[in-house]
Formats: sequence, structure tokens, C-alpha cells
Amino acid sequence: NEVKNPLTEKVPQPKYLGGAVAELKDKDRRAALAEWLTSDQNPYFDRNLANIVWSHFMGRGIIEPVDDVRVSNPPSNQELLEALGTHFRSYQFDLRHLVRDICTSRTYQLSTRPNDSNGFDERNFSHALVRRMPAEVLLDCISEVTDTRDKFKGLPNGARAVQIVDGQTTNFFLTTFGRAKRESVCTCEVSMQPNLSQALHLLNGDTVNRKVHDGGAVKKLLAEKKSPAQIIQELYIRCLGRAPSKRELEKLTATMTVPASASTTKPAAAGADQSDVLEDIFWALLNSNEFMFNH
Repeated sequence: NEVKNPLTEKVPQPKYLGGAVAELKDKDRRAALAEWLTSDQNPYFDRNLANIVWSHFMGRGIIEPVDDVRVSNPPSNQELLEALGTHFRSYQFDLRHLVRDICTSRTYQLSTRPNDSNGFDERNFSHALVRRMPAEVLLDCISEVTDTRDKFKGLPNGARAVQIVDGQTTNFFLTTFGRAKRESVCTCEVSMQPNLSQALHLLNGDTVNRKVHDGGAVKKLLAEKKSPAQIIQELYIRCLGRAPSKRELEKLTATMTVPASASTTKPAAAGADQSDVLEDIFWALLNSNEFMFNH
């Protein structure tokens, strides 16, 4: 519907942001807007979208915050931003191609461990930034490694949290870890700041404890007659994608035995007790920074 200017009582002509008046004769307005967004006359779309994708993988945008695009907030690397935008446009705004370019780059594959020259750098991408996984991804990862499923309103049992479209569909875990309500298009709706509620929920809440118990991963491994050391190795690979170090394995294996005398030890009680100890180790791995953070 047309809207009149309350002062002039005239219907204003649609105009592109920073551009000319739109030519809309015999055209759908949404189609005309889409054409302009991706046209050579709009120098902002390719760079801004490339910057948002870059920020998603790097933890920081070339323009940061990504929604604060203005002359007084210049990019940290103008040449990089222009190159990303040019490449993105050259292959017809193929997001998968852009993601592949970023993830195969040397910059993305840098270590999070800084050196003497870049320890305080947080804007030039000289080393990777340690980043907590977003709320939806973290919940999906916990469900994946514990062999459990979630049920969200309007989605089938077992659907992933990243598949939720409705911003009002949530649970305590997602809310606590800062999932966006999707009331606006601003990326600032997503909260990645750690807080006490998150730590307490991971430690004492029912999400991790319930999933570790209900998934039955430890009980399945015990049923396969695997030794505690083998199960600990399996849990490390499952949660962290690596085997435990020699020191880690020795310390954790030691928790599976109890002193019998000054010179001997005996295995911890079989059955429920052994399962409980291994589930505690599983719980501890899911609460570790190595599990919750990209690095």
C-alpha cells in the first residue's frame, strides 16, 4: 500500500538507499529491490555480507561490530574487505564458495596461541581468537556426543537446535546461553558473553547431567567389556577429538581404584559405582573449556 507523507500529503517515490529513485513500472517491488541489492550500482551488499560471514568464522568482523557500518568505523583491513566482496560477487554470491574460501585460508587456520609480537592484537587477525560456541551449536554438540535427542515445539523429535526458526521457541539452556529472540536483524541480539548463570547451569543444571545419564554412552561401553582406560580414551575422542595425554590418562585411571592398604590397591566397585565414576569423567569433559570453545 502507498503511504502519504503526513506533511506534504504526497506519496513519496521509492528510492534506493543512497541511490536513485526506483523505476518500478510493471515491476514487483521486491524483485526490483533484489535486483538493486546485487547490482553493480550497489557497492555495499557484497562487502557487508562477506564481512558477516567472515565474522562468523573468525569471531570478529573486518568491520566490527558488523552492523555498525559507517565512515567513522572503518574496516581494519580495507583491501581484505574489498577482495572478499569482489570474489563473492564474481561467483554470483555463492555462500558455500565464500565459506570454502575463508575456511581454507591460512588466516582461519592460525593457532589461538599468540606469540610475543601479537599477544595483544584483537583486530588484525594475526592469530585465531578463542570463541565459545553459540547457544544452539553448543546444545547440539552436547546432544551429539551424549547420544541424546531434543524436542522443540513445532519440530520433530531429534531436530537440532540450529534448525529452530521461531525466535520464541526456546528452552532454559538456549536462553541462558544467549540465543537471539530474532526480534530484529541486528547480530547484537546474540549474546556470547559468559556469565555465572551459564557456569552454574553446566555444573548443576539438568542438561549435561541428564544427557550423560540418559544417553547411556558409558553403559554401552561397559557392556562391550572395555577397560576404564579404553573408555576414557573413547570419551576424550568423542568430546575433544583427541586422545588423552599420558598424564591425563594416568590421573583419570587412578580415580577408578581405591586404596586397600598402604601397599596395594583394588578396583573400584564394579557395576553402578564404576559407571558413576566414568559418567563423572564424561560430565567433566563436557564442562571443560576445550569442549565449549573453538580454538
